[in-house]
Formats: sequence, C-alpha cells, structure tokens
Amino acid sequence: MKKSEIEKLSLEDLQDNLAEFQKQLSDLKMNHAVSPLENPLQIKTVRKTVARLLTAIAAKQNEIIA
Repeated sequence: MKKSEIEKLSLEDLQDNLAEFQKQLSDLKMNHAVSPLENPLQIKTVRKTVARLLTAIAAKQNEIIA
C-alpha cells in the first residue's frame, strides 16, 4: 500500500489492514524458512507496509488525543 492510500483510511480500517499484513508477513517468513520464496523481496515490501500502517495508526491516535 502506498502512503497516499493509507492516509485515506480510518483508524479501524488501518487496524484491520495491519492485522492482515502482519499475518501475511508471518506466513511469508514461515514459507521462506521451509523453502525459498520465488521473490524474497515480498518480505521486505510487506514489512515496510506494516511499518507504514503502524506509523499511520500512531499519528491518527495522536490526532484523536490532541
């Protein structure tokens, strides 16, 4: 997901997407440990997406509090 797409989402949607991407990341890591992935860069992109989502969630929570 791109930053522009993430900014448009609500807090609940962000948390739902975060759960999905974290599951996808763990599945990719498990599959890669068992047998090498065809494209190991998928792990990197999913990990960065998880970080973007966490950052967006923190920013939205700070907006709500402040």
